[in-house]
Amino acid sequence: AAASAEDENGDPRALARNVYDLTLDAFHPSTGISPNERLWFKTNLKYGQLLYEMNETAKLQMVIRDLLLSSGQPTDILEGNISSSASNMDGTNNTTGGTHVMEIAALQIQLYSRLKDTKKLRAAYHRAMSVRGGIPHPRTLALIQELGGKMHMSQRNFNDASQAFFQAFKSYDEAGDRSRLRCLKYLVMASMLHASSINPFDSHEARAHRDDPEIVAMTNLVHAFHNDDIRKFERILKKNEGRLMDDEFVREHVADLLRTIRTQVIVRNIGPYTRIRLSRIARDLNDIPVEDVESLLVSLILDGKLEGHIDQVNGILVKKALDAGAEKEGNGANAANPADGDGSVESRNIASLDQLTAALEHLTGVISKVGGKGASSFHQQVMQ
Repeated sequence: AAASAEDENGDPRALARNVYDLTLDAFHPSTGISPNERLWFKTNLKYGQLLYEMNETAKLQMVIRDLLLSSGQPTDILEGNISSSASNMDGTNNTTGGTHVMEIAALQIQLYSRLKDTKKLRAAYHRAMSVRGGIPHPRTLALIQELGGKMHMSQRNFNDASQAFFQAFKSYDEAGDRSRLRCLKYLVMASMLHASSINPFDSHEARAHRDDPEIVAMTNLVHAFHNDDIRKFERILKKNEGRLMDDEFVREHVADLLRTIRTQVIVRNIGPYTRIRLSRIARDLNDIPVEDVESLLVSLILDGKLEGHIDQVNGILVKKALDAGAEKEGNGANAANPADGDGSVESRNIASLDQLTAALEHLTGVISKVGGKGASSFHQQVMQ
């Protein structure tokens, strides 16, 4: 009694843990004074969640092992090996069994996410996603998808992360859980990092929350991103509008967000030019250091998104079209455009403008050569 009072006065969760221990002993299917497998399983799940919140990972792993054994599932996942159980997972067609597997997987995913064990996390996530016939609580499914999205983000697989966060958002929304707004922020962030032209707020489910005070800042951030308004983008982040920077996961990816929008601005602004000073690019990027501009340009060149080189002595970006020597008479119709590879509308427009400019320069040269030779001679040279 004295120990219980001490736990209650100290940490309420410690008291709750003692209560769970006594309850589990009573409901244990084999040794309990009142055996009840269903209540024992449900209580163990809640106990596991409490252990996760208390960061008692060793004991949590023991609880997960007991849950797996009680539900007739192999424990290979704890060693990061699901090969022997993959067929069992795919064949889990009964509703209760499938639901139990997903509920256990939710605990595993939380555990391995905290331990930063990517291999086991990925195995647990794929195990949960391979279950057929399970009908877990929407909040359980949302938790699996949310942590799965974070896993994809850590692997820089932004497209899959966007899809996972969207499913998590819908599940939280179905459960009436405010965590849906957190997942909506993550969805928007993943979409921007994926450099998607699709606005996440265009979906019916997300549109209903775009005016929420917690989401307005994210809405403005997306608007600035799609308009390449880097000054507004950075201003929103620096002012911490909507308390965006209070989220640790968002803070972890701010550098990637800035790098993505800066890359977009560079590709747009250098399109019409064959030579441009790095200092000019730095001004366009809200006066960042020239060294950062060089780093961004090097990445673009190595990724094949930009053809050219950096003249570090003079601080100039020289695009390949100038070095090729193909424009000896001003005819740029065959000039290589570094942005042609992405097939975007903007890139095609720039390429068309380059060709038009070259054609006009060629025509001007022909006219100057013709001089007073007459219309007939002029027509012949134009036709050439």
